[in-house]
Amino acid sequence: MSGGYTLSETREIIKRFGIKPSKGLGQNFLTDKNILGKMVTAAELNQNDQVLEIGPGIGTLTRELAAKVGEVVAVEIDKRLVPVLGHTLKYCANVEVINADILTFDLKSLWKDHFTGRVKVVANLPYYVTSPIIMRLLEENIPLERIVVMVQKEVAQRMNAGPGGKDYGALSIAVQYRSRPSIVAEIPPTVFVPPPKVASAIIRLDIKDADLRCAVKDERLLFRLVRAAFGQRRKTLINALGSGLSSIAKEDLAEALEGCGIDRRRRGETLSIEEFCRLADYIYEKIM
Repeated sequence: MSGGYTLSETREIIKRFGIKPSKGLGQNFLTDKNILGKMVTAAELNQNDQVLEIGPGIGTLTRELAAKVGEVVAVEIDKRLVPVLGHTLKYCANVEVINADILTFDLKSLWKDHFTGRVKVVANLPYYVTSPIIMRLLEENIPLERIVVMVQKEVAQRMNAGPGGKDYGALSIAVQYRSRPSIVAEIPPTVFVPPPKVASAIIRLDIKDADLRCAVKDERLLFRLVRAAFGQRRKTLINALGSGLSSIAKEDLAEALEGCGIDRRRRGETLSIEEFCRLADYIYEKIM
């Protein structure tokens, strides 16, 4: 059985099972079928696809996914919702619900036990842990094809931001280093139960194959540089890096910037991913 739940149906299910949405778990249940359709369309699903859903809630999006793909694995942290999902997904034979925390669950074992080949992630993420979940998925070296998620609008803008703007930061670079982001739609709070206090957005991340990323020698060094550059945004690049990378002499940092053709007076938010990669490789090869 497919089809999302309307506002009245969502309230009825919550009432029937005595569920009070948890603020601590960021539970806001989506009730708009058109928006569900936008997420499914953005994910470009077909019957050969395997999908990981994080935070299925009462199964609204899960049912839409089950009607489109071969297999859905839904990871839900709240054990109170497991019997609810057992009811709402009883006709969805291609769905498996796992009661676990996606931030601590062994993802490599999850892939080994449930998936073959590349997987799509489609989810309405709890907003309080959006960034940690996204980064874990991107950094874990698991075979992903695409991520389509509902997140806080502000976070979507940060993921999608380019150099020079106020939204551009460490999250932008971390996401864009490993994927190509695009904002699909902006979503008002009124389509959720209960409504969040912030606007939302659907964002799509198309995963880059390793050979399509800038070829950095040391990813840990790259992101140390990024964190330092954005740690004190008002400082010039040389001063921000000098403060944030105390293990590297300031004169060596100045040499690296000059060697990469980067003006030391620039600010971190003006550097592209390619410039950060070039700087990291220079430091790795000639200074460290």
